[in-house]
Amino acid sequence: MAIHTQQSVSGFIASDPQLSHTAKGDARFYARIGQEHYRREADGSFTELEPTFHDLVAYRATAERAYERFAKGDSFVAEGYAHTFEHERDGQSIESEEFVAKKIGHNLARTTYEVDRTRRAQAAAERETPATEPQASEARRDPANASPALGL
Repeated sequence: MAIHTQQSVSGFIASDPQLSHTAKGDARFYARIGQEHYRREADGSFTELEPTFHDLVAYRATAERAYERFAKGDSFVAEGYAHTFEHERDGQSIESEEFVAKKIGHNLARTTYEVDRTRRAQAAAERETPATEPQASEARRDPANASPALGL
């Protein structure tokens, strides 16, 4: 099976994030984002260019979580797609583009933080049941428990 890929964007949150709701009542996260750009010079050095700025949105649970966790200046990485749309401004039809983030998180290369796995540990403890044989996922991770592969 092929690897599932999506478009991605990385940058920094350039405006104070906003949380609003669509006409259907879905949460909508909005932030203006910036992207840094560099030019490689002949001597191998890099020259920093002016950043560009774009719109980023997210919906539903992703929007609510992003609004709780992101602030102006945060570096991020997002997966989703670019969405081009038309709207009217001063009587003129304008074409604009925004990035719709399906998934978004802080950029590990530029952010220092601690991960709280409390919920995950609690959920695992609630699911845990006494078992006499390893679960299938455990057998895949432990070669001693692995069954021989069958070929056709």
